[in-house]
Amino acid sequence: MTDGHIPERYLDGYARILAEVSATGRRLTRDEIASRRALGEQAAEAGHGLRALVSAHLVAARTAWPTTGSADEALAAVQQVVDAFAEGFERAQLLAVRQEEAARREFIDDLLYGRSNLGRLSERAERFGLRLSHAHAVAVAQGATAYGEGDPVPRQVEQAVIARFGDRSVLLTTKDGRLLCIAPGHQADVLTHFAKQAHAATDGGRVAIGRPQPGPGGVVQSYEEALNALELAERLDLDEPVLRAADLLVYPVLTRDRQAMADLVQGTLGPLVTARGGAEPLLDTLTAYFDSGCVATEASRRLSLSVRALTYRLDRIHKLTGANPTDPTHRYMLQTAVIGARLLDWPATAL
Repeated sequence: MTDGHIPERYLDGYARILAEVSATGRRLTRDEIASRRALGEQAAEAGHGLRALVSAHLVAARTAWPTTGSADEALAAVQQVVDAFAEGFERAQLLAVRQEEAARREFIDDLLYGRSNLGRLSERAERFGLRLSHAHAVAVAQGATAYGEGDPVPRQVEQAVIARFGDRSVLLTTKDGRLLCIAPGHQADVLTHFAKQAHAATDGGRVAIGRPQPGPGGVVQSYEEALNALELAERLDLDEPVLRAADLLVYPVLTRDRQAMADLVQGTLGPLVTARGGAEPLLDTLTAYFDSGCVATEASRRLSLSVRALTYRLDRIHKLTGANPTDPTHRYMLQTAVIGARLLDWPATAL
């Protein structure tokens, strides 16, 4: 911002207005007010500070103070001039902010959807503190409600991250109601802190962190990984508040051949639909059993069952499917089929 010498052109006609108003008692004309607003807009666009501009007007008023006429009328003219000038200045600043916000939103949309030329995208990224030639990782936070760019929760999280790390080439924003943090790939501590702050600010929302990916297209790849991790967490009903895409790579592998997974689920768990109450209670039993590390006491606690009731259910599963959950030779097949069932939303969705 250029707060030093204020060019005379921003005071053009000011002394004449003071003299005429003091002598005649008239108010500023519509054209005179419009000219002051225009000069205020020009000064804002040139980067001058409003404080220095107002000071320049007061100094000029003292220099050109009329020797005849009404002092009250002259003071009223100064007030009108400064007010109109400041209005134009603020209007130009507001327009600049809106244009900057629009440019930032357009850049973020292009960055996350990969719709722009990568070379041009890299040039625009430097304006927002990102160097896309380096690897980047993206963390995405999702709460119970949708958040916009200027909402209190995103501002709170952004302030917490910046207070600890400064800008550090980090971009914090929102997209589709979620909070995003884009950081250089080697700065995992930034994403971890963002995850902690976002989880708390969203009242227990879930956060997913994509893997660092290189190059201009790396941001969108990491972003998509984080989104996929959030979707997996919802479908699998995972409890972890912070998910890392690197820890969930097995799930995309399992679902890469959807038909093969559907055949495994149907062939392994299909007989459970004949049980009294359907397949869901027995599927929940297997889920709790495997999630608890195949420890019967922990699984029964999670299901609010007695150990005896849990054992009965596991025996029932064995009889219906022919696979014994307590037998290590059968366990992997059953656990993979259970994961597949949750990913494919079986038995609610027909395979």
